[in-house]
Amino acid sequence: MKVLIACEFSGTVRDAFTAKGHDAISCDFLPSDTKGNHYQGDVFDIIDNNFDLMIAHPPCTYLANSGVSWLYSKNGTRNESRWENMREGAEFFKRLLETDILKIAIENPIMHGHARAIIGQKYTQIIQPWMFGIKESKATCLWLKGLPLLKEVNNVKTEMLLLPKNQAQRLHYLPPSIDRWKLRSKTFPEIARAFADQWG
Repeated sequence: MKVLIACEFSGTVRDAFTAKGHDAISCDFLPSDTKGNHYQGDVFDIIDNNFDLMIAHPPCTYLANSGVSWLYSKNGTRNESRWENMREGAEFFKRLLETDILKIAIENPIMHGHARAIIGQKYTQIIQPWMFGIKESKATCLWLKGLPLLKEVNNVKTEMLLLPKNQAQRLHYLPPSIDRWKLRSKTFPEIARAFADQWG
C-alpha cells in the first residue's frame, strides 16, 4: 500500500510499514530523526497523492483534556490566544479526518469537549501501551475511518500495575527538558508494529 504518516518526525510508524514492504512516507515540519522517506513541510502539500492509508499524529497541546484549564486565566477570564490556538488545532485535526483517503487513523490523547465540538466526532477506540507488551500507562485515542479496531497483542496490565507509579506512568513523570515534548509524542515501536501488522 501507499501509506502517509502525517505529523511524524521520529520515523517510527513509517519504518514499521516500510519493513512490511509498503511504500510509506512520513511528513512533518521537522526533519526526520531517522533516515527514510520523509517530506519536510506541510502535509497538505502531499495529502492528495493517492494514498491508500493515512496515520496521523496531529499536535495535541491545545486539544488534550490535560490542558483545558489553560483556556482560562486564574481569575476565570478566557485566554483568547489559547482559544484561538485550540480552534486552529481542532480545525487542522478535522481537516485531516475529512480528507479523501479511504483508510484513516488519527491518534491523540483524551480530548476536551471544546475541541471535540469543533471536530464533531468522538474517538473510535482508546488503546494503552500495556495492551502491546509495554509496562506503561498512557491512554491514546484513535479516530478510525475504513479500518478495524486495533487488537491488543500482548496484555501486560497485571505486571504494569505492580510497578511504582513513576515507572508505570514514565512519560508523565519525565523531568522538564527541551526535548520532553518530543519524547512524549513518539509512538512506541510495539504499537507502530501493530499498526503495520493489522492495518497493512
